[in-house]
Amino acid sequence: MSSSPDQNQPTDEAQKVYQLSGSDSVSEGGNGSGYGSGHNMDRVIEKPTLFGIKRSLVIMGVALLVVLVPAFIWFSDVVSTRTFTVANDRITVSTVTEGTFEDYIPVRGRVAPLKTLFLDAVQGGRVEEMFVEDGASVIAGQQILRLSNSDLQLSVMSTESRVMEQLNAIRDQELRLEQNRLGHKHTLVELDYNIRRLSRDVERNKNLIEKGHVSSHEYDNMVDQLDYYRERRVVTKESQESDERMMVAQLAFFNEKTKVMEDNLAFARKSLEALQVKAPVAGRLSGFDLEVGQNVPRGARIGQIDNPKEFKLTANIDEYYLGRVDLEQMANFTRGGKDYQLRITKIYPNVVNGQFQVDMQFLEDKPADLRRGQTIQSKLTLGDANPALLIPNGPFMQDTGGQWIFVLSSDNSIATRRQIKLGQKNNRYVEVLEGLQSGEKVVTSSYSSFMEVDQLNL
Repeated sequence: MSSSPDQNQPTDEAQKVYQLSGSDSVSEGGNGSGYGSGHNMDRVIEKPTLFGIKRSLVIMGVALLVVLVPAFIWFSDVVSTRTFTVANDRITVSTVTEGTFEDYIPVRGRVAPLKTLFLDAVQGGRVEEMFVEDGASVIAGQQILRLSNSDLQLSVMSTESRVMEQLNAIRDQELRLEQNRLGHKHTLVELDYNIRRLSRDVERNKNLIEKGHVSSHEYDNMVDQLDYYRERRVVTKESQESDERMMVAQLAFFNEKTKVMEDNLAFARKSLEALQVKAPVAGRLSGFDLEVGQNVPRGARIGQIDNPKEFKLTANIDEYYLGRVDLEQMANFTRGGKDYQLRITKIYPNVVNGQFQVDMQFLEDKPADLRRGQTIQSKLTLGDANPALLIPNGPFMQDTGGQWIFVLSSDNSIATRRQIKLGQKNNRYVEVLEGLQSGEKVVTSSYSSFMEVDQLNL
């Protein structure tokens, strides 16, 4: 009878399982130690323990992480990348090149007269007569317009009357001063005459009184009268000198006041002359659009006179360049196969609609066919030319501000967003400072359809 394994054997010992090979069979025996005959020996297989199972699971988990983490990262990158498919004919592709950057900006200038004199109505009034037409050539002093103003005429007449009254009063004051001076002079003449006469009488009677021919009383009266005239002359002389000093001051004041009155009178009369509008300089009259009978307000602009032979260019420049534009900077343009040079002579700092204005004058020659109001495209030089890495200027600059750009792959199948740093720009090229290499291809057309995209599929 074959023996069975002991069911009460301890569980913490490794259980041995006997595996038979070929036709070998287990021999019966109480201790189970007998084997059938054969050349193969039985292998002992140990049953795994709980610790072995846990270790196997950890190894499998680590291996799984090694495989899944890169896959997850790749998948996340694919999912998070924002892509956009665009046709090649909808974009402009340019190549990054090495070249010379010319620091200039295009400037569209308008031909204007070099010197312009504006005509304003100094005194308002009604248009009575026009002597020239708009666009006519005039010479200095030529009358071009006559106005009438009854209120002004009455005001001038009133002013003349007041001035004349004040002038007459001043003349009366001067006359009285002169009469007073002559009165003092007449008094001194009389006193001098009496002093000389009495002096002779006193001297003559002095000898006669000793002989008794003249009384002492009569002689004393003559001496007293002589002393009186002498003292009176001293006082009269002091009064005359005082009056003359005051008269000099008053005459100076009267002369100054008279000049002011005469100037006021001349100004009043000149106001009437201003109704006869005349050309102050020679030139071509423009903007002269008036009609007979029209009322012109005081100070109103009635036209202008331009120099018909000398011109300048006035141009509006973007306020971005306000800090880089300065006086004496040069500009040039080509017309009829000839180059012409200009320089900035005036900068208007007021910014209007994002632009400021400059005046440019011709250095030497100027085109013979220039006409007022023509527009000329010129180049304003801001700095020296330097070697640089360049990309063509395009609409992408307005969309990105020059902060980033789409760069094509080597097979031109995709374009990837890349951060860059740009420098100066002109109307043709932009200077590249960082982020691009010579020979790389970039998208320079508008990005308005894919501003939020990271990659373009071409």
